[in-house]
Amino acid sequence: MASTSADHRPSAEGPDYLQPRARRPGNPHVFRALNDGNGLLKVQDVPPAVASSGLSSGRSTPIPQDAPPSVHATSSARKQVRAQQKHRIFPTIEYAARLSHFDPNSDYRDFRGFFVLFWIGLAIMVITAMLRNVKETGYPLLFKQWPLFTENIVELALSDFGMVASTVLSLPLHKLYRSSQGPLRWSRGGMVVQSIYQAIWLGFWVNLPFAHNWTWTAQVFFTLHLLAIFMKMHSYAFYNGHLSETLRRLDELDRPETASTAAAIRYPRSHDHLRQMKHENESEDNRIDAVSSVAQLREDLALELTSPLGHVTYPSNLSSRNYLDFLLCPTLCYELEYPRTSGTNWMELFYKTLAVFGCIFLLTVTSEEFIIPVLDESAERLHGTSTISEGGLILAETINRLLFPFMVSFLLVFLVIFEYVLGAFAEITCFADRHFYADWWNSCDWLEFSREWNIPVHHFFRRHVYSASLSHMSRPVATVITFLISALAHELVMGCISKKVRGYGFFAMMLQMPIVMVQRSKYVRGRTLLNNVLFWCSMILGLSMMCALYVLV
Repeated sequence: MASTSADHRPSAEGPDYLQPRARRPGNPHVFRALNDGNGLLKVQDVPPAVASSGLSSGRSTPIPQDAPPSVHATSSARKQVRAQQKHRIFPTIEYAARLSHFDPNSDYRDFRGFFVLFWIGLAIMVITAMLRNVKETGYPLLFKQWPLFTENIVELALSDFGMVASTVLSLPLHKLYRSSQGPLRWSRGGMVVQSIYQAIWLGFWVNLPFAHNWTWTAQVFFTLHLLAIFMKMHSYAFYNGHLSETLRRLDELDRPETASTAAAIRYPRSHDHLRQMKHENESEDNRIDAVSSVAQLREDLALELTSPLGHVTYPSNLSSRNYLDFLLCPTLCYELEYPRTSGTNWMELFYKTLAVFGCIFLLTVTSEEFIIPVLDESAERLHGTSTISEGGLILAETINRLLFPFMVSFLLVFLVIFEYVLGAFAEITCFADRHFYADWWNSCDWLEFSREWNIPVHHFFRRHVYSASLSHMSRPVATVITFLISALAHELVMGCISKKVRGYGFFAMMLQMPIVMVQRSKYVRGRTLLNNVLFWCSMILGLSMMCALYVLV
């Protein structure tokens, strides 16, 4: 890892963490950190509890001298993977043991004063609302929305369990693709079968809440969880499908006289230009022609089958325990193993669980006191209007009154998801990489915000949508496709909340692309303060505007 993005801080009580400095972090190059002479860690400095995923012993099994060459190549890759950095074939998310920005041990701890001030401000808001309610109604809080949380709770729990459990079919399906020598092989019909299964799965579970007319709270929770599980299932299936084809090629090289010796085709990385990829592939071809082609190809394929941390090799990961562990890990991109902490901090888990319910309570108070009354009043006033100008004035006033409540709601949603829910699951699974978000509040355009506000989703789109599209099309087209899929997902969530399909959210998401082009033009680029002010203004205005449009129009 580059020294400009993180510091190595030893801890006497726990694992060594890569802590972010108070600046924009870069990508965590695990290989470079483990091997580079100027890196942050050495192989011998990595605690076994952090380096290993916990699902393997980490010990090397002796290889018989008469074993096939592919077995020797795999064993060699497992030993060398922590001592070298190479561009792997499939786009790999590089995980490292890191802390979140608001963790007390993070280098961002000097920022926690504003974090405390934020909570004090929310406490003042709640106390003020309680005093007003006592004066007007005699009760401190009126939870009129409470039935929304309890109405479909049993059906929601059973459906959510069934939805998650139905994804387990991906494991036997993959074993079928791997063992098949005919049309169900992954590169032939396996990928098609998996895609059809995922499409049917997604269509069924998306329509279930609409068919049963659930409350919007139950439907939004179920839909968000559904989309997360769908991305996990897709990543698991397609990454293991790629590995199954890689293993076939490696096994075929045990008979080099009949095997193909063509160079391994590498997926383009998200930051590579197509011209660079073409040049790299040409250089790779020349190198393989010049050096021993079979030996080099065998090394590349064996490296691809070995996890970045060097403890797990495909297909030893194909187990129910490994799949269940992936479902619980706070990440959407499947890897053979992840960096782990030495154990669960139960007190930290308790605090994060308590914070989840605290944030939900604050979100409920904010909507009860400052959002729903405004929308009800505006809806009644709009019903009696007779002119477009009067209706537009009411809509503008509603948006203005919702600015502050939605800014507070937005920050609470960010905290409850990325700091507390994901942090709690990270504690449960001993997942060491807590880098679920970066300093998105310093964003200067929407493209930068999309990379840093939700890093797990950004990793998924970069790996399975954008990078996969680069193999077949140009960067602008791949970017449009990525934004298109993201916009459709956002529109689905807004439809669950409002029970309407209006397209406002879809249009706003697609509008970000021309806005980014303007912000990155030579006339605006480099004006950091101006762009950050424009980002925050558009963020706050956009949230309240979307709510007013979906509810009132």
